[in-house]
Amino acid sequence: MSHHLRPILPLLLAIAFACAFGPPLRAQEAMPPPPHGDAPPPSAQPWNSLDPAQREVLAPLQKKWDRMPPRRQAHMLKRADHWVTLSPARREKIRERIRQWQQMTPQQRQQARENERKFHQLSPQQREQLHRTFERFQQLPPEQRQKLMHEWRALPPEQRQRWLQRFDSRDRPPPRPGLPPPRGQRGW
Repeated sequence: MSHHLRPILPLLLAIAFACAFGPPLRAQEAMPPPPHGDAPPPSAQPWNSLDPAQREVLAPLQKKWDRMPPRRQAHMLKRADHWVTLSPARREKIRERIRQWQQMTPQQRQQARENERKFHQLSPQQREQLHRTFERFQQLPPEQRQKLMHEWRALPPEQRQRWLQRFDSRDRPPPRPGLPPPRGQRGW
């Protein structure tokens, strides 16, 4: 495994899961905040009252729609309105992420949520560094990315744990790409 990517591979995997599965799916789960001021809560909208475009976008929710709380319906209608503004390529990317999420086991979903939580606990500088490193990782040829991921998966659990413990340490920033970790912190 190349020395400049080895120290940050766990972070790359965490950001990959967080970016790939977090925001589009979490947005569907989120409830809108309660209304502000004296605005009345939204009223329920029966499925048959939706226009054809809304029904097409919200088709996966058809069976549950009439039982949803009105605020949840209102939130989903806003999401549907946003959906139609997205490019076809962006829509397909989100659909693929949703398919991947649905195929994950509950443990994999929990791990993805945990990775997202860890990512958001990083300092802005650490997140930016991780984004830059992830972008560099994405620029690698697919074979090299696969090789690095295979090597990561082949690490014994205790070695992976040492990597993750170093990642969780808040007193030092993530290792700089191109430099090996300080002596005594090497996991290989």
